[in-house]
Amino acid sequence: MKVLLRTDVRGVGRRGDIVEVKSGYVRNFLLPTGAAVKAGAATELQATSMRKARDLRDAKSRESAEAQRTLIEQATVTVLARAGANGHLYGSVTEADVVNALRSATGISLDRHAIHMTEHLKQVGPATASATIFGDVVATIKLEVVAK
Repeated sequence: MKVLLRTDVRGVGRRGDIVEVKSGYVRNFLLPTGAAVKAGAATELQATSMRKARDLRDAKSRESAEAQRTLIEQATVTVLARAGANGHLYGSVTEADVVNALRSATGISLDRHAIHMTEHLKQVGPATASATIFGDVVATIKLEVVAK
């Protein structure tokens, strides 16, 4: 069944797209939640205006993300953690700790799911992490883990 998406639906499409999906999915999820409407001949004009608005919004968001990326990459984020005498941490530095330290250092608030670390940090010293800010805009975060 062809539907016009009114919101972004993960795995299906983005706002303004006309997509073909199973009728049960449309009947049981997309229509009751208001995420889509049945597509017809008259919905093509509505779809183009929705895509145009989406593209304008994405362009503004990308510009904002680029500015945030430069701020993040210029800063060195200090994370305070309890550590023993040998520099080994009691516990570890997680994505949530990085988000809190980034917010206090730069004023930029990200979701912890946007932070990507190869593994949680367990030693005092320098480290790096990456943050997906918007789509393909990825910033490298320079971290300095310091003992309290």
